[in-house]
Amino acid sequence: MGRGTGSLEGMGRLMKYIDFEFYRGKRVFVTGHTGFKGTWLCRILVQAGAVVTGYSLPAPTQPNLFALSGLEGRMTSVIGDIRDRTALSAAFNQAEPEIVLHLAAQPIVRDSYKDPAYTYETNVMGTVNILECVRGSSCVRSFLNVTTDKVYLNNEWPWGYRENEPLDGFDPYSNSKSCSELVTHSYLNSFFGGKNAPAISTARAGNVIGGGDFANDRIIPDCVRAAQKGVPIIVRNPHSTRPYQHVLEPLFAYLMIAQRQYEDKCFAGWYNVGPDECDCVTTGELVDLFCERWGEGVRWESQVEAGAPHEAGFLKLDCTKIKTTFGWSPRWPIEEAVEKNCAWSKAWLAEDDLPALMDEQIREYLNSRNGTRALSC
Repeated sequence: MGRGTGSLEGMGRLMKYIDFEFYRGKRVFVTGHTGFKGTWLCRILVQAGAVVTGYSLPAPTQPNLFALSGLEGRMTSVIGDIRDRTALSAAFNQAEPEIVLHLAAQPIVRDSYKDPAYTYETNVMGTVNILECVRGSSCVRSFLNVTTDKVYLNNEWPWGYRENEPLDGFDPYSNSKSCSELVTHSYLNSFFGGKNAPAISTARAGNVIGGGDFANDRIIPDCVRAAQKGVPIIVRNPHSTRPYQHVLEPLFAYLMIAQRQYEDKCFAGWYNVGPDECDCVTTGELVDLFCERWGEGVRWESQVEAGAPHEAGFLKLDCTKIKTTFGWSPRWPIEEAVEKNCAWSKAWLAEDDLPALMDEQIREYLNSRNGTRALSC
């Protein structure tokens, strides 16, 4: 399919669990819109015809996906700190959103060891602040708090964690996201139990990869930087298992949950969003896939870091709930996710038309067969 920057009209029929026509004209408020996931999410929403307002700090990296995405002028972008309730409330009230997607966070585990106070202020009080905005609103119908697979008490089990497992992340980032979950649960129980109250959910997604992630201390961005410089990729924990998935997988799940609970509050709840069992790979296996897809002699080396902060060795999610509730399943196996990531990164290095490529990959995702790996897993 050739590249183009048209809307995604007509694509919704290809996904039985989401209807893009639903989002046309809907007022959607996205926190953290200048981040990696937030930018991809806003690109989807704008192309679907939603009226999008984003609230976020400036993009955290240079280069950054938001600046490359072609979204400037196509949505309302408010630069502000999620910890500043006054500024957040002003932007929120101006937007009068029907749907709120909360992604703003300090998202890096190792950074949370360096500045735990900032991490808790952002990830916990930021959640309080956006929920206060929702509590004072009469227009919000659907609220989704995006957390992480790391919210669970990690016993290094070989099976996936379910939504009813205890929440107790180890490091400040993971634990702050556990707290964000508990804040959301408390607000739901305390303030959103009425008939006309908005539907409230959280989504616990696994590790995401995809074009435009320039963050430090993430494995695929580290791979791209090493390939760009022509040096070996340094891998700290090659035997760690993570639920890696392409960024479009959880984003479409978020939009599905937000839509379905908007239409019927019975769909509100807590949902894991991750890959199928066969696509949960070690970091070393992921880097092997990257090297194979990238080519050009790229290679990696294992290098244990002395005195490194604790990171989980084994983590999987059980996604039975979201699959049985909505008929959802992952679309891109890990090999294809890595291939799309490499294609995007090479296009960036070649100074190609990145907004068009984003739209092309979104269309390819929508056109892909739902659950292509289900029988082989």
